Amino acid sequence: MAYMLLIHEPAGQRATRTRAQGEAVYERMVQWGRGLRDRDLLVSGESLLSPEEGGARVQVRSGRAQVLDGPFAEAKEMVGGFFLLACKTREEALDIAATCPAAEWATVEVRETGPCFL
Repeated sequence: MAYMLLIHEPAGQRATRTRAQGEAVYERMVQWGRGLRDRDLLVSGESLLSPEEGGARVQVRSGRAQVLDGPFAEAKEMVGGFFLLACKTREEALDIAATCPAAEWATVEVRETGPCFL
């Protein structure tokens, strides 16, 4: 089964770090992801830039696409990245999420993938 770990960071948190602190945090996440890949658990993973750095939202209404460039409405958090895992059980995905370094400064949401009609 596939599980998505979504990293929900407090909005603006990255701006409170020095460049060196940000690079150290990023390196911890990269090393954690490599460990998952070495165990054949990581399908994919990426860090995401903040919405202020090129984010956009797209909606199609009445056949017309509307694009809203970020930043968006006053959000308290943003999705800062994700990891797509190949796990056998929900419990395994939860155990892995508990080892994620980002859980120390953000919230790690665990979601099983599946069709949207369920």
